[in-house]
Amino acid sequence: MKILTNPVLPETKKKQKPSDQTFEEPKYLRHLIENHTPVRVKLEDDTEVSGVIEYYDSSFIRLTRDDGPNMFLFKHHIKYLYEV
Repeated sequence: MKILTNPVLPETKKKQKPSDQTFEEPKYLRHLIENHTPVRVKLEDDTEVSGVIEYYDSSFIRLTRDDGPNMFLFKHHIKYLYEV
């Protein structure tokens, strides 16, 4: 009878953790700005505003509207936005 002690196992590669950021948000916002795509933004309080995104940074977007004043919307107050 043969007893195996400390068998040599092939090293397994550790799976890499997915990246926290895909950088798709800036690409999409640039696309909306360049094409002057009208969007509707739903905020945390369920208010909806429409317009065209003119500028963005890491904290907010600037929404230019025809039916009211331009708005600076903080990203953390936005539930979602969609093209109209």
